[in-house]
Amino acid sequence: MYSGRVNDTDTQSRGGHRWFAAVYDRLQSRAERGPMGRARRELLAGVRGDVLEIGAGTGANFEHYPAEARVVALEPDPHMLKRARARLEALQRTNIEIRLAPAETLPVEDASFDIVVSTLVLCTVSDPAQALAEIRRVLRPGGRLLFIEHVRGTGVLARFHDLIRPAWSWVSAGCQINRTTEQAMRDAGFDVTIEQRTKAMPILPVIIGTASPR
Repeated sequence: MYSGRVNDTDTQSRGGHRWFAAVYDRLQSRAERGPMGRARRELLAGVRGDVLEIGAGTGANFEHYPAEARVVALEPDPHMLKRARARLEALQRTNIEIRLAPAETLPVEDASFDIVVSTLVLCTVSDPAQALAEIRRVLRPGGRLLFIEHVRGTGVLARFHDLIRPAWSWVSAGCQINRTTEQAMRDAGFDVTIEQRTKAMPILPVIIGTASPR
């Protein structure tokens, strides 16, 4: 297991979204049986070394991590965290450690991870620039960010995303459907390689790839 410093902040009260956590797995189930499940599996298949996952949610990635990866999974919502722990117990995986923490203030040392994993997370963090700065901080030289993120559409779809953003955010635990995450990663000093552009659903364009600090 990862031997660096991880502050256990599980005793902190962070509110969270109880109802959204309760239905999240059900909402995701169809996508996880199809393209999203395959995307997670392919993204994580070659992962090795010390891995930090931000926004682990209810643990959808856990089953896809190879046994050789030493994973610290962080999730800021206590209700999501509870479900992630139950999933981890059911999987009986001993190479994954779970903690309560937000992406904007990662409770780990500088240059302490080989890989950071972010899957459908940067749409929801309160400060994407700060979260990306934290990811840069904790990556070792030569380290990579692996991501699956949905992004603002183009043309008519972009305008539609802007229009529905307030309502979408309200029903989706703060998710911002119109974030330009690819550009945000470049602005934060990452070289971004998009390996696939797909959709999680008809109105959700998704980018899949890797990013390395410049």
